[in-house]
Amino acid sequence: MPKPHIPLEEIRAQVEGCRRCPLADGRTQTVFGVGNPSARVLIVGEAPGKNEDLQGEPFVGAAGKYLNELLAIAGLRREDVFIANVLKCRPPGNRDPRPEEIELCTPYLREQTRTIDPEFIVTLGNFSTKFILKTEIGITRLHGTLQRAGRFKVFPIFHPAAALYDGSKREALENDFATLGQLLRESDAAAASAQSGGAAAAPAGPGTVGASATPAGAGAGAAQTEPRPDPASHVEQPHLL
Repeated sequence: MPKPHIPLEEIRAQVEGCRRCPLADGRTQTVFGVGNPSARVLIVGEAPGKNEDLQGEPFVGAAGKYLNELLAIAGLRREDVFIANVLKCRPPGNRDPRPEEIELCTPYLREQTRTIDPEFIVTLGNFSTKFILKTEIGITRLHGTLQRAGRFKVFPIFHPAAALYDGSKREALENDFATLGQLLRESDAAAASAQSGGAAAAPAGPGTVGASATPAGAGAGAAQTEPRPDPASHVEQPHLL
């Protein structure tokens, strides 16, 4: 029997009362996530920063403003998606999440994902990508390629903050969000075609996922001077659900 979904507000209450790891001692407040509770696209970042810890909302400040611009490239608005992080509390000094913190905190992300039930999960940066795909392959190799985690389509992209520190990543970020918009449109076309009794799927294009659950290269991300290795043989069995 499938496990019943937990309402988001109930999960939020669990997060707010969480004392599972020492990060709870240094937080101003937890950062549960915001957005459409029935979002088609779930955005998953790494962990709250200083501004997020103060405001209790993910992706505020410069990185949040840039994320809004990137979402617009994909034809999305912030209120269309749900935005969450791997960790719900800020690591001190914005250091990287530790394995034990990820292990203790990610059950909340799993329950959020089950309840929201998105079509696409967009992982921003290394930590969310490695957790959701259960892989050691870095974001530099995986960004812009469509993956699978169970029934979810997973699309890894550089973290927006990366472009604020390294302008050379801006083009890749914007290209990948453009590809995300293309993937959403292709999915819409396939669904409309199926409903109208036409072709079973949209015409194959960059990043289109067929019946197979193997990863497919997504257009803009794959068009690079060096050939992108196919990660299909490296990504282990996903473990979201």
